[in-house]
Amino acid sequence: MEQEPAFDLRLRFTVLGPVRAWRGDQALSVGSPQQRALLAALLLYGGRTATAPELLDALWGEEPPHAAMAGMRTYASRLRKALGPDADCLISESGGYAMRVPDDALDLTLAERRTAAAEKARSSGDVSSARDLINEALALWDGEPLAGLAGPFVEMQRTRLTEWRLQLLETRLDLDLELGHHAKAISELTSLTAMHPLRERLRGLLMLALYRSGRQGEALAVYGDVRRLLADELGVDPSAELSELQQRILHGEASLTDPDGSPDPSSPSPVVARPPQPLEAVRPAQLPPTIADYTGSKLLVEELAQQLSTTEGNVMAVSAIAGIGGIGKTTLAVRVAHAARGQFPDGQLYFDLRGTGTQPAEPHYVLGEFLQALGVPSSRIPDSLESRAALYRSALDGRRVLVLLDNARDAHQVRPLLPGTQESATLITSRTNMVELSAVHLVDLDIMSPEHARQLFARIVGEERVSGEQDAVLTVVAACGFLPLAIRIAAARLAARRTWTVSTLASKLANERRRLDELQAGDLAVKATFELGYSQLVPAQARAFRLLSLADGPDFSLAAAAAVLELSVQDAEDLLESLVDTSLLDSAALGRYRYHDLVRLYARACAERDEAQPGDRHAALSRLLDFYLATAAGVYAIERPGDTTVGRLEVADGVGLTFTEYGAALDWLHAEAECLLACVEQAAAAGLLGKAADLLVAATDLAESGVSSGRFKSAATAVRDAAVRADDKRVEARVRTVLSRVHTIAGQFAGAEEEARQAMLLCQAVNDPWVTGNATHERAIIASIEGRYADAEEYLRQAIGSFRADANQPSVAAVLCNLSRLRLLTGCTESAVQLAQEAIEIYDQLGLTSRGANARYALGLALTQAGPLSEALGLFHEALDVFRNSRQLFWEGMTLFRIAEVHLTAGEPGSAAEAAEQSLAVMQDIGGEWRRGNALTALGRALYGIGQRDRARACWREALSLYEELGSAEAADVRTLLDERPRTAIRAG
Repeated sequence: MEQEPAFDLRLRFTVLGPVRAWRGDQALSVGSPQQRALLAALLLYGGRTATAPELLDALWGEEPPHAAMAGMRTYASRLRKALGPDADCLISESGGYAMRVPDDALDLTLAERRTAAAEKARSSGDVSSARDLINEALALWDGEPLAGLAGPFVEMQRTRLTEWRLQLLETRLDLDLELGHHAKAISELTSLTAMHPLRERLRGLLMLALYRSGRQGEALAVYGDVRRLLADELGVDPSAELSELQQRILHGEASLTDPDGSPDPSSPSPVVARPPQPLEAVRPAQLPPTIADYTGSKLLVEELAQQLSTTEGNVMAVSAIAGIGGIGKTTLAVRVAHAARGQFPDGQLYFDLRGTGTQPAEPHYVLGEFLQALGVPSSRIPDSLESRAALYRSALDGRRVLVLLDNARDAHQVRPLLPGTQESATLITSRTNMVELSAVHLVDLDIMSPEHARQLFARIVGEERVSGEQDAVLTVVAACGFLPLAIRIAAARLAARRTWTVSTLASKLANERRRLDELQAGDLAVKATFELGYSQLVPAQARAFRLLSLADGPDFSLAAAAAVLELSVQDAEDLLESLVDTSLLDSAALGRYRYHDLVRLYARACAERDEAQPGDRHAALSRLLDFYLATAAGVYAIERPGDTTVGRLEVADGVGLTFTEYGAALDWLHAEAECLLACVEQAAAAGLLGKAADLLVAATDLAESGVSSGRFKSAATAVRDAAVRADDKRVEARVRTVLSRVHTIAGQFAGAEEEARQAMLLCQAVNDPWVTGNATHERAIIASIEGRYADAEEYLRQAIGSFRADANQPSVAAVLCNLSRLRLLTGCTESAVQLAQEAIEIYDQLGLTSRGANARYALGLALTQAGPLSEALGLFHEALDVFRNSRQLFWEGMTLFRIAEVHLTAGEPGSAAEAAEQSLAVMQDIGGEWRRGNALTALGRALYGIGQRDRARACWREALSLYEELGSAEAADVRTLLDERPRTAIRAG
């Protein structure tokens, strides 16, 4: 049975005419002109990702409509529907879109491939095949490119494609003449010169065709016509090449004949053409000298040199080194090039492309320089960029040449300068990541290591001047941000001043406002290097660069940046990623960004200089504070449903992130801890005291986590001191209450008592229910720890009354937990159990899992005395799981200590020792010395129980030292242990 023929259902697209799409022979509807313009733009990006701003600019230009972003997304969605089963070729990534289609699916790509094949055929001497391939490429055009579409991008591409078609026509006509078809070419050339009267190459081809056809007079008349036209229209003379051709025709040179000497059948006057002359082989050696004091990674140099020297399959080796100005890209690239030059015996080309300047080098000019360096006579260098690039690739064919393109602006500038075969290699340096180049090996150059930075500084200054000031040297290179240029400048200044010490230089660099001014020597200046990059930013990029530098945190999140810039997250990401591409910003992690230290200082200086309104910087900081406050308040609320604290906070003007799951909320709080607390300190300095204080209240979990407790205390102290100076009693009362809690967790009970006492006094003036309840509660906890049980009872009674009046049920439950512990300390075990159970019931009714763990901890304490111990142990383990999941290190450590106590009571010293050791490890830097003494005492008991008595006594001696220093009553108990538990008299073995 005969098999049915298979149908071709592959996608095809055209841009060399109307923008259309087919699946097999079936045309697909690709929508409105704007929708087709989006498709065209994505196809012309050649599979690379086009960012949202690029696409908006392509579709609408500099003034897109208000709903442009939404419109673009709608067009993309409709295109996916139109593509049906092939919709996955339209990809969304990095905030933009890309069309990934096979090479043979787009007419433009097919035309490019045929043109490249024609160049190769011509260079190998197969002129007839070259002509056929060019004709095949031309046949893919179907009228005007991108017909029926409008927009700045379309117009630019239409002009480019139209020009390219003309160049292909000129090439094909040149091949016609080379094949001896000059008579047939005259008609087409006559028509083309009428359509494009100022195009000199067409005039030259027509002159040559006429001359070879025996029409010398007409050929000279063509020259006369174009000379008058150029003078009238442009006020210029014909090019030197055209004038030379006119002279050769005038003198009847025999060299203007057909290559093979055979006449055109229709030509009355057979002529013979001169064959093309071979290029003279020249070995260029243009690399700049390498720098003697290089101290960077030798391994990186070797790896890059090896990468350039080897190719995979038929892929040319291309490496692109990117990084901020002054980071040492050129130094590294030159060193790599010298290391690899032995692998490129046919020469090395070098050019500074001046990509950071106002007048970057034109590829057209660079190709001319390279061609001359490769031995091409200036008379044989063509005019057009495409022709020069083709000749350049031909000149390099079969040769091993290394090309170093320094200081490139972008991939568009570099692409025509790349060799065409795998024998040669290219090394590029740029402040822009060359992600658009295919098969490129990207190297994102980082700052120097401290040791390499120290070595560089010492080599320039002299080892004898730095040997006695190593700490000062590290201070200097750190102030330079470990940036090679900055280190060189600082070292050069010191080397030129014999009376200075390294410490002198370090003190000058300590002033951040003056640091960039200090980092200049002669014509070298760090600030000038950054200025080059900044001057190339568009206004939106420059504004983002300035405003985001104002935050003091080590980095910032995408969401925080969007809040500062008053943009959507998508638009903010596009801006930030564009700054990353220019190396003015670094992507610290997914969704997080940071500045190099010196770049941040420069950006802040730009903010002071360039922000139009004096209040713009203050407003940016205020928006960041509002973002953190709104988000942290949401985190607090999701953890503590029913808690009235959020309603007592100042309302943020902006909108923060929202979370539906506690885990995600907690992740955010801990990820942002350093940045959030830095913002609190900045807000305090800027006078934004109310919201700064309330942000501390909302982020109070950070104080209890242990990890951020010290940083939290520092920020709270800054706000308290600012409130005292401003005589803002409400803020002072709130922050003193917060600080009381911080001191309690740290075991600093005297400080905790004083802060809470001051807060209660202030509360009489401001009448803040939140302070009244929480400050009183803190005083109760401290009194209980210090054994002042009557005071503790009274404070707890006041606190529970305050919280009930405020309808704050979670806080009522918290007071019940502490009242349970107080009852336990005073011997009322039954009451302790009952109060803890009441707290659990409240928390469970409210769905407060994390806070409910505190109530289970309290009940576990009570049952440790009342029994059964197994139930107490189960409750502690329940609480432990919650504390670990919620990252409450303080409570995790305390629970492990209580578990050790249960095991000791149950006569299980082995398990007790394990739990006590874990408690000490968790609470190594939190909880304070008193609690550490408690854990050491328990560990000593457990160790003594398993026969490790010397070690037990060592634990007790350390605990005794801590207690004596604190003046704690527990010292007497430990002395008793040491007296009553002697060392083991008989040792095993």
